[in-house]
Amino acid sequence: MLVAPSVLSADFGQLAHDVRRICDAGCDLVHVDVMDGHFVPNLTIGPVVVSAIAAAATKPLDIHLMVENNAFFVDLFAPLQPEFISFHIEEEKHPHRLIQKIRSLGIRPAIVLSPHTLPERLEYLLEDLDMVLLMSVNPGFGGQCFIPNVIAKIKRLKQLRDAINPDCLIEIDGGVNDTNIVMLRDAGVDVCVAGSYVFKHHNIKTAIDTLHV
Repeated sequence: MLVAPSVLSADFGQLAHDVRRICDAGCDLVHVDVMDGHFVPNLTIGPVVVSAIAAAATKPLDIHLMVENNAFFVDLFAPLQPEFISFHIEEEKHPHRLIQKIRSLGIRPAIVLSPHTLPERLEYLLEDLDMVLLMSVNPGFGGQCFIPNVIAKIKRLKQLRDAINPDCLIEIDGGVNDTNIVMLRDAGVDVCVAGSYVFKHHNIKTAIDTLHV
């Protein structure tokens, strides 16, 4: 299991310090949630702040766009050369075109599915993706509880992924902690995003270690 702590739960008053802490503690990716206040009812950070995160990080960035006008935001963040940029299929009229655009910029493309979106929507896109991110909470805010019926969705996505593109990673985001991580791994998850569990833990390294199952 790869671990991608979400800086949404970091202390923004000492953001660079918290980014260095998770990297030193052994995370695999630094997950960055970009929200525009339109696609979701929250507003987070832009490229100036994310560039500061990139400067502090010794691990690759995993940028999750929760925005309208995805292509515009891809252009904003592409110069930072994150490992992944993921966008919500619910908001994108031309997902294949955007996948090609992201890859042409030297970044690995990923698509996000909100809790209500069926994995079958990706059947004709999976072969071109490097990762699929499943939301196990409603997008927009950290600290929410895990939605249990996402487990069946993970298993269905894994069946599609294994048949079409076995190299595509499955990522989960929302309510991940030490009590459900083994269940998530067994269902087919390759990468977990954890915000509150990591940053509110009394020992960040211990928290990340418990997710490396």
